[in-house]
Amino acid sequence: MSESIKKIRITVGSVQVEAELKGTRTAGEVYAALPVEVPVNSWGEEFYFKLGGVKDHRETATNQVKVGDVAFWGAGQVVAIFFGRTPMSMGPDPVPADRVNIIGRILGDATIFRRVMESPTIRMERA
Repeated sequence: MSESIKKIRITVGSVQVEAELKGTRTAGEVYAALPVEVPVNSWGEEFYFKLGGVKDHRETATNQVKVGDVAFWGAGQVVAIFFGRTPMSMGPDPVPADRVNIIGRILGDATIFRRVMESPTIRMERA
């Protein structure tokens, strides 16, 4: 495993998954800001939460995301976790509300988050 790959743990309600962050500057800033436990919002099958103090370097800004992607939206200082369709989806893939910087990927089945849609908080920490 290369030095640039950093693992994180994401916990929502009774569901806990691990994710690998990319070796980008934005991903590194998100990693440095951990751990955090904050209120979580949902938009379709996307969890998102505010994470201040992170500079978005826009290395991978895109509207093309897949189930399991972890992204950072710099304009809102928000981390987004995609686990299914969003209100803008036309097909099976999630569609973000705006271009996001993909910073990592859930290891395993991200759709498990569908079980905890009503959970009020999310915890993200270094694994």
